[in-house]
Amino acid sequence: MNIKCGYKEISFPYLVNEKSVFSTGQFPDKENQMYFLKKEKLYLIPTGEVPLINYYQNKILLEKYLPIKNTTYTSCFRREAGSYGSKVKGLNRIHQFDKVEIIQITKNNLSNIALKEMINHIKNILNILKIKFRIIKLCNKNLGISSYETYDFEVYSLYQKKWLEVSSVSNCTEYQSRRLNLKYKKNNKNFFCHTLNGSSLALPRLIIALLENNLEKYKDKWIVNIPDVLIPYTGFNKL
Repeated sequence: MNIKCGYKEISFPYLVNEKSVFSTGQFPDKENQMYFLKKEKLYLIPTGEVPLINYYQNKILLEKYLPIKNTTYTSCFRREAGSYGSKVKGLNRIHQFDKVEIIQITKNNLSNIALKEMINHIKNILNILKIKFRIIKLCNKNLGISSYETYDFEVYSLYQKKWLEVSSVSNCTEYQSRRLNLKYKKNNKNFFCHTLNGSSLALPRLIIALLENNLEKYKDKWIVNIPDVLIPYTGFNKL
């Protein structure tokens, strides 16, 4: 669906250097949440955003090629320091999970428009899956150091009776591009790009919502009705 909406898919290695995690704002803000290979001095990626954005390190882009819209499907690795116990067991919080990521690189006066577009894109995916969700705008206190504005998407877990985050869409304005030295040229002058990122979507908690919200009792057993949009991929309509 991302590709149909104009995002170009790119695949990357899962190991990045310190410069890369610094450029996107994971380092030093989330240093304790990342896995580090001491001998190689490399980090396992906490999100596909890191290699996607760092692909454009030290680039000067032509205005006519903006916005750039990319997507990638990766495993993500997080230590999630301090998250232990029954409330985060199972698929709620795991050290390795799969996620589809989208990013946009825009001119410095168009990132607000791109942010709305990305939010609507995630809404459309969840609506097609027919999953109950809500959108929360984060207050300044809860923003990551790289984010100017962030919206979280949460799906409802019927069994746990709570909301689970499956996507976070952020406008980082110039924060990352200044660390990346990422600019665009307009009228023979260089300007810092604006960067945006979002999950589209994180899979483990999405699976929880799909299983629980499509569960029904049939005679003496429980079944899961597969959403219509997924049947061409599963090959069956019940689980």
